[in-house]
Amino acid sequence: MASDEQNLATADYLVLHPREACHLDLLRIFYSSRLEKHDFFDSPVEDRLTGLRGRWVVFVSLAGQKMLLRLKKPLATVGSIMEKWLNYPTSNGGYGRLFWNILTGNVVTPDGSSATFRSLIGSLDTRVELEANIRVNDEGYGPALSVMAAKIAYENEAFITTVVRDHWKMEYLGLFNFWNEYEGQYTTQAIMFQDKKVDPNLIMVAFRGTSPFDADDWITDLNISWYEIEGAGRVHAGFQKALGLQKDKGWPKEIDPVSAGTKQFAYYTIREKLRDILSQNKNAKFMVAGHSLGGALAILFPAILSFHEEKWLLDKMEGVYTFGQPRVGDEKFGEFMKEKLRTYNVKYSRYVYSNDVVPRLPYDDKTFMFKHFGPCLYFNSLYQGQILEEEPNKNYFLVLYVLPKILSAVFELTRSFIIPFARGKEYREGLPLIIFRIIGLVFPGVSNHGPQDYVNLIRLGYFLPKSVELQESKLE
Repeated sequence: MASDEQNLATADYLVLHPREACHLDLLRIFYSSRLEKHDFFDSPVEDRLTGLRGRWVVFVSLAGQKMLLRLKKPLATVGSIMEKWLNYPTSNGGYGRLFWNILTGNVVTPDGSSATFRSLIGSLDTRVELEANIRVNDEGYGPALSVMAAKIAYENEAFITTVVRDHWKMEYLGLFNFWNEYEGQYTTQAIMFQDKKVDPNLIMVAFRGTSPFDADDWITDLNISWYEIEGAGRVHAGFQKALGLQKDKGWPKEIDPVSAGTKQFAYYTIREKLRDILSQNKNAKFMVAGHSLGGALAILFPAILSFHEEKWLLDKMEGVYTFGQPRVGDEKFGEFMKEKLRTYNVKYSRYVYSNDVVPRLPYDDKTFMFKHFGPCLYFNSLYQGQILEEEPNKNYFLVLYVLPKILSAVFELTRSFIIPFARGKEYREGLPLIIFRIIGLVFPGVSNHGPQDYVNLIRLGYFLPKSVELQESKLE
């Protein structure tokens, strides 16, 4: 089958095409001698998958993606209804006013572009203020700012502008919507703003993560396809496409603005914005952050900078902070990144909360070799931190962890009602989050992925004990 992958400037690849797979093809995964003969499996290497385990991983990935493709429209509809429903009280001046407006027939319909309209993620955690106890020059300022930036990246532009300018007193630089050449649509969003209160000035880039009811986002997370970047290793195909991978060209150092037209690609546009701003303020630094899918894009961004030998920009990079980030590449990619981050003294902090399922995807399998790299900053449901080589139960499905995951979900639901009395009213959990915790009783690890716990672990558990600092030194 002629494909973009065959023309791509890459040494090796493995790409799954869920739209090309019928139900019979799902069965063929287990008995076909050469999967590359079929349209749903694209690889230049013959007989790449010889073992049952690898074929099972392909089956699970394709079956999950096909299910999500079928559910795409219903999920989007449910998500849209839920978002509007959750915003009716705010749009009408509170629950009391909403009830009166219903009686009088004057209900105000929520405006999705208004500064008061919250996304589903924003409805789970309504906090917008920065942590008052972590000051500008404190060691914890980077993580504290990053987790809030990753959280508000899910919101609309009016909401983000209000928070950045009015609440944080920082300079808003824009919300960007980026083109995905492979999907033929805009799939990637990121925000930029500048904190001029710190010296040197700090520029923040935060990528938007997986939207709860966006099937395309979940398909990207579930897909195990990869392309090899020469000298850097194998990297998740969906994340590369979302960041700006070019058809037939791979990762050219520059792209032709004429051929690109009005379409903006995430990596190239953000790189140009940083070049412009940093050239005007040579003492400034920048950070990159993201939650979920946004975390994968956040760590992939300096990888492509390194691939292009953008030394000037990398020297100005203060850190990468990710929260609930999925795996991005193989072991070779991890070694490549560890060397580059060490060379340019870039801090990489990968936070994982409890049983969050997303950091345990894609599957860490010997056939596909998706692996995390660098220390894992792991926090349990008590927000107690450890620095580990890998989060416990790294592939999520280990039978040994089933009961502990359920017990943890029960504790987290109970904690919802206790934590505001123990920690203060800012930790209060509203009805949407409590419902999310109840869902976590049935699907442990899903409710752990929300922003509330990641904000909490930064505020309540950031300052790790000395014993943990020693652990980090030992890992290094």
